[in-house]
Amino acid sequence: MSKIKPSKGAPYARILGVGGYRPTRVVPNEVILETIDSSDEWIRSRSGIATRHWASDEETVAAMSVEASGKAIADAGITADKIGAVIVSTVSHFKQTPAVATEIADKLGTEKAAAFDISAGCAGFGYGLTLAKGLVTEGSAEHVLVIGVERLSDLTDLTDRATAFLFGDGAGAVVVGPSDVPAIGPTVWGSEGDKSETIKQTVPWTDFRIGDVSQLPLDDKGNIKFPAITQEGQAVFRWAVFEMAKVAKEALDAAGLSPDDLDVFIPHQANMRIIDSMVKTLKLPEHVTVARDVETTGNTSAASIPLAMERLLATGEAKSGDTALVIGFGAGLVYAATVVTLP
Repeated sequence: MSKIKPSKGAPYARILGVGGYRPTRVVPNEVILETIDSSDEWIRSRSGIATRHWASDEETVAAMSVEASGKAIADAGITADKIGAVIVSTVSHFKQTPAVATEIADKLGTEKAAAFDISAGCAGFGYGLTLAKGLVTEGSAEHVLVIGVERLSDLTDLTDRATAFLFGDGAGAVVVGPSDVPAIGPTVWGSEGDKSETIKQTVPWTDFRIGDVSQLPLDDKGNIKFPAITQEGQAVFRWAVFEMAKVAKEALDAAGLSPDDLDVFIPHQANMRIIDSMVKTLKLPEHVTVARDVETTGNTSAASIPLAMERLLATGEAKSGDTALVIGFGAGLVYAATVVTLP
């Protein structure tokens, strides 16, 4: 018989508060058209994106995260010293170590909270939410801060007609804490590594250690190009629309719900065409509010779901207590879907 005492966590977990931060600079499609041969109409028809936010030098991954987290903590009605763990999902923190989560935890004024980063691309928020739920119910932390944050403008090739218009910057955060009733459903998640080449970084960082620059990508002036995110658009579109609709349905089934039970649908804000196609494939009723934050925020990867959630609540399009299906999907290829009660 084991001598280890059982954990004494909460019976369930819920999202208690949400916060977001969008950089002050708003970038319209006209700016993107300065470096690619396209049109505003083409960009809108392909992606639904009209504007996106790009961070300044001062709006670092940590700085944006602190701003979003402060709002989430206040919205949850607690203080930072009550946060027992900080989970940050990002692919655009360029220091291999230490984790940016430790810096954020310190700047927020937590009491030596556990802190770590995860890399799960556009599914990162769902991965972090699942980990947070486990920590709360297991008893390792009473309150967990989950942050999705990106500076994808640093990883955008502005001459790539397929991706230059897609990406934006920002941070979204939620506080997960104890609940007496189920408020975060079972997560349906996974990966399809055989498709990892469809969304990837152009070159690994280690390639910059070689002496022969001819092995590195160069711009039209002969300068070494910084690594960027590239993707096979049609392959990703087909996978997102058809396979992720199945995953979303599985998450509903796991929660014991049907599309009629939903109030809100918050998919990863990758592309308006993908969102609209998923709505159609899932046969969501007209009463379901659908997040379409991508139009003015662009694709912010791990930050997109909490940013969209925050905006829906701030505008009154969604309200506290609503039942929402959230699903993230992207590089890896990875995915995560669950049903939550909005804070």
